[in-house]
Amino acid sequence: MFRFGHLIRLLLVAAGVSGCDSPPQITEPAESPLKELVALAINEDQALGGIPFPLLVRTATGHEVIAIDPAVPADKALITAIEASLEEVIAELNLPNSPVRKEKRINEVSRHFEDALLLHLNAQPDIACEIPTTLAGEHQRSGYPDLLIRHVPTGQIAFLDPKLVASGSLNSSLRTFYFTPKGETNKINRDAHHLLVGIEHDGAVGAWTFLRWHLVDLSSLTVRLKAEFQASNRDLYQTTPPDVAPEPETHP
Repeated sequence: MFRFGHLIRLLLVAAGVSGCDSPPQITEPAESPLKELVALAINEDQALGGIPFPLLVRTATGHEVIAIDPAVPADKALITAIEASLEEVIAELNLPNSPVRKEKRINEVSRHFEDALLLHLNAQPDIACEIPTTLAGEHQRSGYPDLLIRHVPTGQIAFLDPKLVASGSLNSSLRTFYFTPKGETNKINRDAHHLLVGIEHDGAVGAWTFLRWHLVDLSSLTVRLKAEFQASNRDLYQTTPPDVAPEPETHP
C-alpha cells in the first residue's frame, strides 16, 4: 500500500522544501527523489489521489489540522461568529449599490467577500480576524488560507477560505481548491482549525445574487496531486545556446 507521507516528503525534497518552519533547503541529493517522483507522476491515478489533507499539512508544515467541535465552547463561538458574519456579508453584497455590481468576472468578486468578512468578523464579540502572515512575518493575500480568525479569550485559531461557487455546481469535478506547500511564503504556521465556506451565486454576470453558504471542515478532506512539469519562456529561451534568425534588413 502506498504511503502518502512518503509521497509528500518526496515532493518536498524534490522541490527543495524542508517541510518545517525554516527556510527551504535541499536535504538530500535531488536525483533519486526526482526519479521516484517521475515514476509516480506517470501512474498518478494510482499514487497521487486520496491524500488526507491533514497529513499533507502536517508533513509540509509540521502543524496539525484540528477538527472543529461545536461541543467545545471556543469552537462554538468561532462557528457562531462565522455564520453571523456570513449572513451579514451576503445581505450587504446583495444590495443594489453593492461594489460587486461593477465586477464582470466572479473571480474579481472574491476579494470583496474576503474584505467584507474581515470587517464583519472583527465586529463580532471575542473575535479577531486578520490576513495570515508568512513565516517571514508578512501579511500575504495570495495563497491558502485567506483569513485567520482568533477566539480571543482562548487563543484558538481557525483558518477560513471563502470560495464562490455557481448554484447547481456543488457536485462538479472542477478543481477549485488549491494548496501549494512553500517555504517562507507558507501561511500555515500554527496548529488550527481549517474551514472553507462555499458561497453560492446565481451566475448573473454584473447582477450577482448570493443565495446561501456552506461551511466545510477540511479536517476530513482528501486531496489529489495534479502532476505537471512546466517551464516559462525565460526557461525556454534563455537557458539554451542562442540560435536566433537574423532580423530582416530595413532600407530607407
